[in-house]
Amino acid sequence: MFSSIIVIIIIIIVILLIVTNIRIVPQANAFVIERLGTYMQTWQTGLHFKIPLIDKVARKVSLKEHVIDFPPQPVITKDNVTIEIDTVVYFQVTDPKLFTYGVENPMAAIENLSATTLRNIIGELELDETLTSRELINSKITLVLDEATDAWGIKINRVEVKNINPPRDIQAAMEKQMRAEREKREAILQAEGEKRSAILIAEGNKEALILNAEADKEAAIRRAEGDHQGSGGLRKSGERSEHQDHHPIRDPEPGRAGKLPD
Repeated sequence: MFSSIIVIIIIIIVILLIVTNIRIVPQANAFVIERLGTYMQTWQTGLHFKIPLIDKVARKVSLKEHVIDFPPQPVITKDNVTIEIDTVVYFQVTDPKLFTYGVENPMAAIENLSATTLRNIIGELELDETLTSRELINSKITLVLDEATDAWGIKINRVEVKNINPPRDIQAAMEKQMRAEREKREAILQAEGEKRSAILIAEGNKEALILNAEADKEAAIRRAEGDHQGSGGLRKSGERSEHQDHHPIRDPEPGRAGKLPD
């Protein structure tokens, strides 16, 4: 009786050990397995079983893309202006083993490496270039970080400069400069508008003068033609009257002058 109870207890313990050592790895995850403190294998998605008291899940690694928003970092430009830049890093774990054993704290390592790389890049640029070269800064940081993190099993997909914050006095000077540029552009546009308006008015006056001159010319031509036609008519009338003076009207025949009808 006692022995049968012991057997039942042992069976229950074995079942519990088997059940508790069954592992299911979810999608986009990986488990790093150690056996007696030494790396053994990496479990991918699916059902797995580890040996009780011998195997251990050293680390559960997510293979999804991670996003880290680092706090602003003070950097100095080539023209000795201190500005603050904060970056956003997008990365993905490609090798869970290297990610587990390559570096003690991967997130802190990426942050420090990003800060030092950013200082080196900004140190080669002046303030104006820094403000207008975000794409250049992003590409350089991405290239450097991606090469450095290969040994950690990390792939840097991209790095984005989120904000560039110059000192307050620099910001005030930039705002004044921008305001002056806007006022200058506005004055230029206004002057060009007035110039264009004056040109249009002058062209309109010129065309009006030309049209008036053409109208006066046309009227003079018509008057001259009218005068010419009038003088021609008078000349013809004079010729007819002169012709009648030279050829008087003849009297009727003498025999018919006093003859009365029957």
